[in-house]
Amino acid sequence: MKKLPLDYENRMKRLLGTDYEKYLTELQNPPVKAFRVNTDKISIEDFEKINPFGNEIIPYVENGYYLNYEKVGNHPYHHAGLIYVQEPAAMAPAECVRVEKDWFILDMCAAPGGKSTQLKNKLGENGVLVSNEIISSRCKILTGNIERLGFQNTVVTCMDTEKLASRFENTFDLVMVDAPCSGEGMFRKEEIAIDEWTNENVLMCAKRQAEILENAVKALKSGGFIVYATCTFSLEENEMTVDAFLQKHPEFEIVPVNEKVEKYTADGIKFDGCKCENIHLARRFYPHIAKGEGQFMAVLHHKGKKACNNFHPYQNKKADKIVTDFLNDTLTDYNPDFVGVYNGNPIYYNNRLPIADRTAFCCGVTIGEIRKNYILPHHQFFMTLGDKFKRKINLSVESDELSKYLHGEEFDIDCPNGWAVVMVDGCAVGGVKVSNGRAKNHYPKGLRVK
Repeated sequence: MKKLPLDYENRMKRLLGTDYEKYLTELQNPPVKAFRVNTDKISIEDFEKINPFGNEIIPYVENGYYLNYEKVGNHPYHHAGLIYVQEPAAMAPAECVRVEKDWFILDMCAAPGGKSTQLKNKLGENGVLVSNEIISSRCKILTGNIERLGFQNTVVTCMDTEKLASRFENTFDLVMVDAPCSGEGMFRKEEIAIDEWTNENVLMCAKRQAEILENAVKALKSGGFIVYATCTFSLEENEMTVDAFLQKHPEFEIVPVNEKVEKYTADGIKFDGCKCENIHLARRFYPHIAKGEGQFMAVLHHKGKKACNNFHPYQNKKADKIVTDFLNDTLTDYNPDFVGVYNGNPIYYNNRLPIADRTAFCCGVTIGEIRKNYILPHHQFFMTLGDKFKRKINLSVESDELSKYLHGEEFDIDCPNGWAVVMVDGCAVGGVKVSNGRAKNHYPKGLRVK
């Protein structure tokens, strides 16, 4: 690993004291890798029967495991969205609060989607996740991960947090603020963060984080929770930011995190001038204490009475008959109330949280594109509603047909003509158009195995 900046070393010596040498020693070891099971697609019990990636459980994440597998991105189970690869410390913030199944959740700084997808696994059929990313290129990566994991009731937005808060004022039960930071906790994993680190950048990040937190307040409804997280160690970006927030917002309090997260993290640090008596309830994830990189997290609870969702019933724009005919031909069943149109495209979306046109990058499940006299289905349609398809092609993980499919090739198959979902061990991996015993590949070119 590259030599650490001297100013940074001095900062960490003051923070860690006698533990500094343990921290420094741990940085010489390889980064720890991990993954989560996508429980929207497969149960933990069923996944453990086929798990090739490593069986050591992350103790504070029910569906998390340490990764022991090379080139996991090429594995069919990854293509099928059964897992999400994520650094283990980064999983801790989403475990801090007990999520209710019907919550509305906002992830304000979501790309590439680790915390968003983790939170989505905790929601039920009536819960809605809004994932926001201000940078359009990163927003596309976020959308791709949500599509791969086959999620329903997700909305992806691409806007600054001030605009986001004004669009969704007093809306969410939980707001995740995984704030852009100086990245000190990622030095071992991403050495570019070492090159970019300066004291000035730390202060700039702290100012931006305070602004994002203010917008989170606007989007949160009474009685809700803000989870504030960074992947850095600096007091300015962590405890000082939380303390300043609490002084400005007496309607909030810092509350304990989940006991399992607390066990594997260190207390927040009470600095000179700190006015928050309970700042120790904030948590610090250190690589010399638990397996993973650096992370800070604090749960901020709005003390007001819990508010109900008071949205008026929302009617999706009615889709053309060509869409419903396509769904009737393709699926065994679906909820017609969820079929609508968003930004001109047919979608499938549980409309408990109304999303106005042109507000979101994408909304719900994109069914497909309306051509002159037919529907060209979207990859997300296969990945999300594959279990409802009338025509299913179940392939084993080691089959030649599955290998051909993931490489973008056609293959012979005994299946009725029409759109069919390709499945690996019972989980959707994509779609094909079957014609006279030949499966014509519909797997997106950008996702194919090279």
